[in-house]
Formats: sequence, C-alpha cells, structure tokens
Amino acid sequence: MAVATEPDYERGLTFEKVWAMFQETDRKFKESERRLEKTEKLIMENRNLFKETEKLVKENSKQIGGLHNSFGEMAEHLVAPGITKRFNELGFHFDGIVGGFKIVDENLKVKAEIDLLLENGNTIIAIEVKARVNQRDIEHHLGRLEILKEYRLKRNDSRKIYGAIAGAVFGSAEKKAALEAGFYVLEQSGDTMQMELPEDFIPREW
Repeated sequence: MAVATEPDYERGLTFEKVWAMFQETDRKFKESERRLEKTEKLIMENRNLFKETEKLVKENSKQIGGLHNSFGEMAEHLVAPGITKRFNELGFHFDGIVGGFKIVDENLKVKAEIDLLLENGNTIIAIEVKARVNQRDIEHHLGRLEILKEYRLKRNDSRKIYGAIAGAVFGSAEKKAALEAGFYVLEQSGDTMQMELPEDFIPREW
C-alpha cells in the first residue's frame, strides 16, 4: 500500500521560492526588453546621424571643389600676369600663358594638370599655384614635371622645361625645399608676385 508523503521543502523548492524566481525572471526579461529597445533606438539614431554626416561630407566636398575651381580661376586671371612679368624680367620673353593645362593618356584619363604653363619657342615653365605651399605640393609638382617631360618627348618637342611654384604663403622650410628641388619660387606680396632667388640658384631642367 502506497503511503503519501509530504514534499521535502527543506531540500526542494517551496511554492513561494518558485513564484519569486518566476517574478525575478520576468523582471529581468522586461529589463532586457527595455535595454534592447534602447539599443535599437540608439542604432537608428546612429544610422540617421551617419546619413546626416554623409550628407554633410558630400556638401562640403562640393564646396571645396568649388573653392578649388575658384582658386584656379583666380590663379589664371589674377596671378598669371604678375608671374609672366617676373619671368620676362629674367629674359625669357613669354607672350602667352595657358591655364589648367591637362595631360591625358590614350584612354583620355588625366595624368597631370598644371595650373599655369608659360611657353615660347625655346622654353616651357610649368607653374603650380597654391594658397599655402607644403612639402607634398613640391613632391607632387616634381611628378608633374616628369609627366610633362615624357609628354613632350613623345611629340618630339625639344624645348627646355622648368618648374615653378607660386604661393600666397610660403614657409621658410618649404621655400628652401622648393629651391633645392630646382623650382623657381614666387611669393605673393600685396597684389603682385615677387621672385627672390639666391645668387647660386640653378634651376633644374627637365
């Protein structure tokens, strides 16, 4: 005959303990839901912020591009006459100047763009115009001169090629580096361009 026995509550779980566990589990579950909702909200806010940032970056890029174009136009129309005068004072006798000269490959991809190009029957001077000149500008212009040299050789153009950098602001280190690279250096002074070269300066020929 089976004998009914009372549950061993000392060793097992009581109803009250089980109920308390369910309540605690439910509380933690609801807390997790709230955290998940907050996380999803933050994700959505971050997505919106990213979209807004992306929009601002695109707008700023367009504005910077516009400023670059405006500066290029300024270089061609305002800076160019002063530069031509400075080189003619050195005896070059340039009577023409080209702005925004582009060198393209066989696929019409732009390999190099030169801000200003002075030309006559014997000489070409490629000029880079910058608001503030840095070391990278000097390095990039060295590359442009090599591309221009290759471009002219392919066309059996034997004219001498020189390089120059014109800047509204020139640091002493950048000016020294440009001169050591063999570039003519032109600096903005008021509304004119000045060219002060060391007595031992020898321009590099490409």
